[in-house]
Amino acid sequence: MSATNPRASLPDGLRFAFGTLTVLPVTVTRWDRAAARGGMLCAPLAGLVVGLCAAALGGALTLLGAGASLAAVASVAVPAALTRGLHLDGLADVADGLGSGKPAADALRIMKQSDIGPFGVVVLVLALLAQVAVLAQLYGESWAHGAVAAAVCAVTARLALTFASRAGVPAARPEGLGAAVAGTVSVRAALLAGVAVVAVTAAVSVPGAVAVVVGCGVAELLLRRCVARFGGVTGDVFGAVAEVAGTAALVVLAL
Repeated sequence: MSATNPRASLPDGLRFAFGTLTVLPVTVTRWDRAAARGGMLCAPLAGLVVGLCAAALGGALTLLGAGASLAAVASVAVPAALTRGLHLDGLADVADGLGSGKPAADALRIMKQSDIGPFGVVVLVLALLAQVAVLAQLYGESWAHGAVAAAVCAVTARLALTFASRAGVPAARPEGLGAAVAGTVSVRAALLAGVAVVAVTAAVSVPGAVAVVVGCGVAELLLRRCVARFGGVTGDVFGAVAEVAGTAALVVLAL
């Protein structure tokens, strides 16, 4: 590594992860490929913090006597608030791009527009309904089941971002967050991060570990479809991958 681009430290990676993936008051001090690599490897930690916040609010409402449905809505609202809804927006934009049936350049232009089309609306509503339905079911069983599911969902979503940042996955555009992080994480490092997350999750919940694996697997299918369709990844693709991974993990837990 050259002196002008030194290896990023753990604090650099944490600041990048929390500064780009959450609205928490963290200042990103480095914006280079090395910091992006550390940030994407730390993405599951950012997901854990988001998930614990969601679990805390949902669990607290349940313990205070609120119904499972309200707790579920709260647990879905927290991640949306802590990310300014960027992942949900990415899901809607990718749905519009994939559903347009247009060439890659036109599909990317559609995704970049500020409005949301019919495909995006339908997919966004269905994803949110699925998340609320699963969490309501699990909070109905116990506050602990719902809280663990909320945390697993958030961690799985961010682990999927780690895999989406691996070497060999190109950026669809030369600018933006997608280009900043695309290909920064080695395949070996991504796999090690995945093994670590699954192992830690299994220590808390074996079904949760299964949900992490399946969620990331479903997200990988979407990632490959987007790369084939758009020629690479964008910030919207990262958002969509995260939402699909988290939703799929919740569905597994419901089963």
